[in-house]
Amino acid sequence: MSTAARIEGDLRVAGDLTVDGDMPTIPRSTLTQESLAAFTVPMVNLRTWDAIATNLPGTAANDDLGLDGGTWATDSPCITTGDVKATTSTRYARFQVALPVEYVAGQTVKLRFHAGMKTTVADTACTLDLVAYKSDEEAGIGSDLCSTAAQDINNLTDADYDFTITPTGLTAGDVLDCRIAVAYEDGATGTAVIAQIGAIQLLCDIKG
Repeated sequence: MSTAARIEGDLRVAGDLTVDGDMPTIPRSTLTQESLAAFTVPMVNLRTWDAIATNLPGTAANDDLGLDGGTWATDSPCITTGDVKATTSTRYARFQVALPVEYVAGQTVKLRFHAGMKTTVADTACTLDLVAYKSDEEAGIGSDLCSTAAQDINNLTDADYDFTITPTGLTAGDVLDCRIAVAYEDGATGTAVIAQIGAIQLLCDIKG
């Protein structure tokens, strides 16, 4: 009859370790927490904000942002306002994102947008804002969970803009229903004024 060996203290294996039988199960709760792990939101996931069954248009128009595919093998897709010189308005897009299975309940959640202006800045202002609701799984929502105010993206150097999501009550698998708004004000009539978003990421604390 075999007996299990007990090792007191640390064990260091310099080479390969072979285990006959099943590996031990390690509960996720005992793993080391990783802060702000990044999960990419593909641009093609964005939809028309007030008609979510409809894809974003290829060219921004009315109150809708556009999905600009660019040229294959030269450009990557981005979200754009189109040329908004000499205008004042706001354009929107909507998407949903689920908190991953690795997410630690109640811990930090952010949405990061890599954004800026293409060619020319607006001569007055251009901002990016986010509203995010948690789905109640019954076709309803709660209150807006985004605690970050609109941010100035009126710069020719693209940068990361983080929006903090209030994590109280959030758990793995929860779905956030999000709407972005790009508000612009420009009075010039010369070079094109275009705001663009080149990347969107969900950042959250995870284990595993």
